Amino acid sequence: MTSFQEHIRSAMQAIADDSAAIAMRAYQRDQFEFLGVAAPARRAATMSLIKELKPASAEALIAEAQGLWNLPQREYQYIAIDLLARHVKVLTGTDIPILLGLAQQKSWWDTVDGLVKVIGAIAKADKAQQSQMDAALLHPDFWIRRIAMLHQLGWKGETDLARLQNYAKQLAPETEFFIRKAIGWALREYAWHDPAAIRVFLVEMSDQLSALSRREAGKHL
Repeated sequence: MTSFQEHIRSAMQAIADDSAAIAMRAYQRDQFEFLGVAAPARRAATMSLIKELKPASAEALIAEAQGLWNLPQREYQYIAIDLLARHVKVLTGTDIPILLGLAQQKSWWDTVDGLVKVIGAIAKADKAQQSQMDAALLHPDFWIRRIAMLHQLGWKGETDLARLQNYAKQLAPETEFFIRKAIGWALREYAWHDPAAIRVFLVEMSDQLSALSRREAGKHL
């Protein structure tokens, strides 16, 4: 274990709350152990350590993140995502496969959606990396397909609308809740920028998108 991870563990254990951990574990369907530290307290305790870390390379950064990911309590996976997000400029498209691999470890919506922001930032900085998302859309793991669907969140005018709509069309037949929700979320997010385009798309796809996807996409139209 590196000194960075030791400092993180020490900071977190100092504010662990066993009673809160029980409720947090129940909220995540008893899938993970928790220290019982809410997000604001977690960030307050660890952000200075994250900022001070100066990773020498992408490999060093990912190694620190993987070390945290391997720890049993869920908060350490959240800190790993905070770490990657803070130093995302160190990462490039060649690191996306490793990040997708991380997403397949201890997978649930909370960590997967956190990694969406990291992977999306890499792809936004280098649009050529979206070809990796095209491949991810066909991945057998639905969490990876969810990342592909969501990777353009927040891009607004930089969104590749044709790609967004094509992804939604390809995933529309799926019955997995987290995929249907992702379709709606991605379309709703873009609708803040171009509501007319999403209105037209929802009409065109009215008999293909699930009710959940349509409802989520049209929430603010």
